[in-house]
Amino acid sequence: MTTQVTQLFNHIWQQYLEVTPSADKVHQLLDSGNDVINDHVAYRTFNIEKVNLEKLAAHLIKLGYKECGEYHFEAKKLYAKHFEHADSTQPKVFISELLVEEFSPEVQAIIHKLVDQLPTEAVTADNFLYSGKQWDVSFEDYKTLLAESEYAAWMAAWGYRANHFTVSINHLENHETIESVNEAVKAGGFALNSVGGEIKGDKAVKLEQSSTMADKAPVAFSDKTVEIPSCFYEFAKRYPLANGELYTGFVAASADKIFESTNAAA
Repeated sequence: MTTQVTQLFNHIWQQYLEVTPSADKVHQLLDSGNDVINDHVAYRTFNIEKVNLEKLAAHLIKLGYKECGEYHFEAKKLYAKHFEHADSTQPKVFISELLVEEFSPEVQAIIHKLVDQLPTEAVTADNFLYSGKQWDVSFEDYKTLLAESEYAAWMAAWGYRANHFTVSINHLENHETIESVNEAVKAGGFALNSVGGEIKGDKAVKLEQSSTMADKAPVAFSDKTVEIPSCFYEFAKRYPLANGELYTGFVAASADKIFESTNAAA
């Protein structure tokens, strides 16, 4: 089963690199042999029955993942859960879903139009988590979504793929702190997400996070091809709990700002 998990994430990583070439460069920048370990991978979806969070999670649960925490993002109108594998060397997975019913009728109609185009069997197919965009969407509809929800617009353009991978700073040999990682990344010429400061979280909440701003890549909309933000790379430093074990959860207040890494207006 571990082999299956590894194969799945290899596929997800390759698909992610196609539109996030900077991740490969940052990976090489931080790697001192084999110490770039993936802390977690994040996914986005809509809370529509056909493609909701549980449908994505089903692919992980059959490979030995278990649900470990839930999160609410009221301002962004999102709900999320994270999943962990019994083998702690496997990445955690953070899946969020957009609360579609909380948006304008116009936005709801566009999202339903997208999801209606997706074949039901595509959702249960083995490659669903790296299947990309399996619907047609116009650039006009993308802009309508963007006006209300950057998250919805990103989903419409990119579909099912990892929104980001995350370097575990705890495993790096050459960097002990998130500050050190951030300086190395910036020195390499990569822009960091500075919303709420470059470092989100602190030792008190047991998790520090930072991230690059998303790469830009062309998307073939139904009416034109436009270059828009794709995916980004995150960095996470975890701190031990009272029992000595590293905190494995997430911090909603920090994740809220990490979502801004794909902001088209940035």
